[in-house]
Amino acid sequence: MRDGGLVQLLDELRPALLRFLIARGARPDEAEDILQDVQVKLLAERIGPVAQQRAYLYSMTNNQFLMHRRTTGRRARREEDWADVNGGGSREADERPSIETELIAKEQLAALQRVIDALPARSRFIFKRFRIDGEPQRRIAEELQISVSAVEKHLARVYDAITSARQRWDEDRLDRRHLEGERNRHVT
Repeated sequence: MRDGGLVQLLDELRPALLRFLIARGARPDEAEDILQDVQVKLLAERIGPVAQQRAYLYSMTNNQFLMHRRTTGRRARREEDWADVNGGGSREADERPSIETELIAKEQLAALQRVIDALPARSRFIFKRFRIDGEPQRRIAEELQISVSAVEKHLARVYDAITSARQRWDEDRLDRRHLEGERNRHVT
């Protein structure tokens, strides 16, 4: 079962972890994204007993930050290389996504909205208050007169649904690549 203690501790340490990431050079929005990724990992992965939970969360956050930075660096190098090969002059990358990327994002957003809409009303309400409005779990629990653990369970339900949807998207994308590869396999 998931370790709700780490998720609860992450919620308590969130301001300190944000400061930690910003001190490491992350922008505030980037730091929020990194902590969101840490929370999703905590909810999605089976993590055994952890003796020093604070140290574990700081280490996990730092690792996620480093992975994020490596990915960003690779993307920048790839864009520079592409610009060098395809026109040289200006190294300024067009930040706008392609039309195809926009369409895929809109499809995924609509699918994600359907996933969230299919959840119980209370889970949707808690998710909105916590992730969109930024309300602390403790305050949501007090408002609904439920325990913080119950709030965490509702959030875990939403995150599980989102994670499952993302896995289906990834599987569909892999299946399409596989099928496209098979289609062109016998062409001579």
